[in-house]
Formats: sequence, structure tokens, C-alpha cells
Amino acid sequence: MAEKKKKVVLVEDDPTLLRSLKDIFSMEDIVLLTASDGESAYTMIEKEMPDLVLLDVVLPKMDGMTLLRKLRSEERFKNLPVMMLTNKDDMETVGDSIEGGVQDFLVKYEWKLEAIVARAKERLGIK
Repeated sequence: MAEKKKKVVLVEDDPTLLRSLKDIFSMEDIVLLTASDGESAYTMIEKEMPDLVLLDVVLPKMDGMTLLRKLRSEERFKNLPVMMLTNKDDMETVGDSIEGGVQDFLVKYEWKLEAIVARAKERLGIK
């Protein structure tokens, strides 16, 4: 019996970064779903029940912090692993993210794309 593929929702509004991460994830045995705004991300998360969410902070329609709070307010998403992936590295954002129960807070410009995917795989328990 084949093991179920892990599912990741990537919420990113930068089309270049979205495409680049999608290309790298496509080489892994992971189902990657993408959303470019917080509202469509929430709908997708509800429908797909992913194993991990990679979440930007600055997003149209609903920002990442609002989406994180919305997810954490619902019992079914309380333990959903979320990794913040943002360039917004001020203390308030970092603190609010940690308080919101994110597993990792990654500042985009400090990480190579391959390392972001490797960290996601680590969080998913994939070697």
C-alpha cells in the first residue's frame, strides 16, 4: 500500500517566488497547492486539510497574521503546522507569529529556496 503523499499549501503573492518554490517542490514527493491571497488560502486549507502551510505575512485580501489567528481560533486547525515565510522581520511580527504557534519563522532573503524546501520536508518528517 503506497504511503499518502504529504500536502503543503504555499501562500505567497510574489509570482516569481511562487513559481520558483513550485519548481523545487515539484522535484519532491509532495503535493504543493498554492494561493496568492489569505482568503483563497483559507478556503483551500479548509478543503484540502494540508500537512503544512507555508505562509507569507504581507498578502492581499487577508494578511498572513490574520489568517494564522483565524486558523488557530478553530479547533480543527489548532495543531496545523505553519511556517512563516516573509521579509517582515520586525519584533512584533516575529513575536505574534511565535505566539500564534508557528513552527518556523523564515526571513525570505536569509534563506536559499532549496533550504526552505528542506526545512519544510523536515517539518513533514520526510528525509
